[in-house]
Amino acid sequence: MSTIATTRLSSKGQVVIPEEIRKRLGLESGTQFVVIAENDVVILRAIETPSMDEFDELISRARSAARRSGMRQSDIRAAITEVRHRATKRSGR
Repeated sequence: MSTIATTRLSSKGQVVIPEEIRKRLGLESGTQFVVIAENDVVILRAIETPSMDEFDELISRARSAARRSGMRQSDIRAAITEVRHRATKRSGR
């Protein structure tokens, strides 16, 4: 079920999402959105924190992909060390 409403862009670039839509979607103050613009269309998509089940599934898929590619834990540790080294050099520490 879709709901159509109108709103305005403020001088500060703010858009009010009408109350009926906020309630229907369960949007609360502080909800974060990703904003997508394509031609003359703007899409706001609420960013949701993944559930632990979703996170576990993501980790499982990442581990499987790493195993298939032959990646080892020592490769990951070496990559982290290299990135930290580069960051330290850039910050002048």
